[in-house]
Amino acid sequence: MAKALKAKFPSELRSDPLSQDWVIIATGRGKRPETFQKERRKGIIPSKKNCPFCFTEKEKPLLVFANGQKAVPNKYPALVPSDSLGEESEGPYYKKMKGVGFHEVIVTRDHLKSLALLPLDHVIEVINVYQERYLDLMNEPFVKYISIFHNHGEEAGASIFHPHSQIIATPVIDPDLNRALSMSENYFKKTDKCVYCEISDWDRKDRKRIVFENKGFVVICPFASKAAFELIISPKEHSPYFERISDNEKKYLAEALQVSLRKLYKGLNDPPYNFYLHTAPPDGKNYSFYHWHMTIVPKTATWAGFELSTGIEISTIEPERAADYLKKQSYDL
Repeated sequence: MAKALKAKFPSELRSDPLSQDWVIIATGRGKRPETFQKERRKGIIPSKKNCPFCFTEKEKPLLVFANGQKAVPNKYPALVPSDSLGEESEGPYYKKMKGVGFHEVIVTRDHLKSLALLPLDHVIEVINVYQERYLDLMNEPFVKYISIFHNHGEEAGASIFHPHSQIIATPVIDPDLNRALSMSENYFKKTDKCVYCEISDWDRKDRKRIVFENKGFVVICPFASKAAFELIISPKEHSPYFERISDNEKKYLAEALQVSLRKLYKGLNDPPYNFYLHTAPPDGKNYSFYHWHMTIVPKTATWAGFELSTGIEISTIEPERAADYLKKQSYDL
């Protein structure tokens, strides 16, 4: 027993204070940060000739901005508008409804340049499109949740090379967000404080996991990162609702997003990634206890049997080392 107590453990189990999920951080056999930069990326660039997003003028856009960013309906939507949900029960346990909702695509003008490579004013426009489409969709019938996300790279689920984001409005709330809302509300009832603000304040004092910050936003590698180099972009001021962001705040958010993606681009050799927005649902309820944020998850590993069977991810680098490495990366291109 004494020998076991002195053993050097090859990993740490860390608990996410927000979701209560556990992750394994492979501190002993983890990779050096530089090894991620040497990963080979799939480098085939499809021609613009057959790119559906290079010819979106054939479609009637929902929204067009000066620099060419636009919102268009998805040609192959996951959900479509309807005047009823068509809810049904089947047997004593099962229930279902029609696939009611909205599915849109946010397309940037440049076929070759990912968001990391766009100038800041173009990234601001992307944020503007997110907000304007959110504000429109939140008033549509049956919409209780609006997911805004971006897939970069084939490994991250981007089936079309041309850079684009997606917006899906649904009549049900994302289960992961539901859990976060419940936890946030319980914490607020006990302490009269926002748990996200408390964590952000601690990390800004501790500095070990801070990658970037400006007047409005802070970028951190979360303590219990579920993937190597995971990043969270969070507003410094408490705010439950992304859609209420001001023009000034959008500039700071665009800068934080651009810097984050550029540091990943340089430090990890343009890795595939997903980023998504978590904000309070537009269902009319009071969510003053919640704190909206963006999460960026680089595709640095593939789930296998352990992850699928337990839901516990294994990250191959400590968030502190990841943050230190990304912090040192220049974001000038």
